Amino acid sequence: MKIRREVEQEKNELNMTSMIDIVFLLLVFFVMTFKIVEMEGDFTVRMPLAGEGQSSSTDLDLPYKLRLRADDQGSLTAIELNEINLGTDFDKLRANIVSLVGTDDPVEGEDGPEIEIDTDYNLRYAHVIQAITAVSGYRDEGTGQVIKLIEKIKFAKPRRG
Repeated sequence: MKIRREVEQEKNELNMTSMIDIVFLLLVFFVMTFKIVEMEGDFTVRMPLAGEGQSSSTDLDLPYKLRLRADDQGSLTAIELNEINLGTDFDKLRANIVSLVGTDDPVEGEDGPEIEIDTDYNLRYAHVIQAITAVSGYRDEGTGQVIKLIEKIKFAKPRRG
């Protein structure tokens, strides 16, 4: 009877060596294949609040107003910057932003310019991305340097109809 108990105890023991080997192999695999990727589109975007509130800012603090109008199919029909119609040309929008903001780096400690994008409800999202690209900056063709224009972007509630 004593021999039978010793045999049963030996059968119940598990060999953990192979399981530990597999765990370490998986760990090494994940560590070796992990790639750190930079964030591609890091926009400083502030979304509108849920309620309709009044802003207590002065005229100097008001952001530039960009209005994107759409037809029933969601195509862009007009771009307006501070109520000036620019047609549908994003290059003209960028040129106007450069003339308003300039290409100088902002003074440290000062808030840079801010823009509020107001769109029609059914406007295609691709047009909004083009507008963000046009107002946020560009790459200088001569030097290859990135010129930042407006980093603070906020959105008004989309309009229906």
